[in-house]
Amino acid sequence: MRRRVYDIAHARAGDKGNSINIAVIARKDSGYYELLEYLTPEIVFKTFSHLADGPVKRYELPNILSLNFLINNLKGGGVTNTLAMDTHGKSLSYLMLSIELPSNLSV
Repeated sequence: MRRRVYDIAHARAGDKGNSINIAVIARKDSGYYELLEYLTPEIVFKTFSHLADGPVKRYELPNILSLNFLINNLKGGGVTNTLAMDTHGKSLSYLMLSIELPSNLSV
């Protein structure tokens, strides 16, 4: 069965300059541990590489079942400098939620 981050979490995002901050919040403890195992900075960078040059930094917040990602060096200079349509961080949280999760996680 194909699953996505969306199936176990929700996300909040915002942008500042040429960086974007996306928090992924699990709905349950088990979902947090699944995200912790699979949603690495490398996976996130691969998903966002067409929009950012990186690096991607992950912060773990287990007390609120959350992972916070800081994605640096958005191409085009970020929302205030680019001519691209709709590059606000709030819309980019949906890209994070679309990441597919493997079915063989050990959690």
